[in-house]
Amino acid sequence: MKVFVAAAVAAGLLSAAPAFADEALAKSKNCLACHSVDKKLVGPAYKDVAAKYKGDAGAAAKLAEKVQKGGSGVWGQIPMPPNPQVNADEAKKLVAWVLSL
Repeated sequence: MKVFVAAAVAAGLLSAAPAFADEALAKSKNCLACHSVDKKLVGPAYKDVAAKYKGDAGAAAKLAEKVQKGGSGVWGQIPMPPNPQVNADEAKKLVAWVLSL
């Protein structure tokens, strides 16, 4: 029984690892200065972004571009500034994580 519990816990940790890694990337790129996973700060909560773009096949590409170049008008009057610290691959990874929430 102990082996089964240990295996289940290990499997859960392994499946959660990408989520933690992408949240760590968001922290390292200062995304969490304006965004939170589950509540609005300066910008929208990531869960709200995921809900808004659910089923939108072009969302990942649009949002990855916004991460790098910035944008305005979608979530109110406060613009999202460009993030020059984020390269194209990191932007895709961050957006994939946000859309998975």
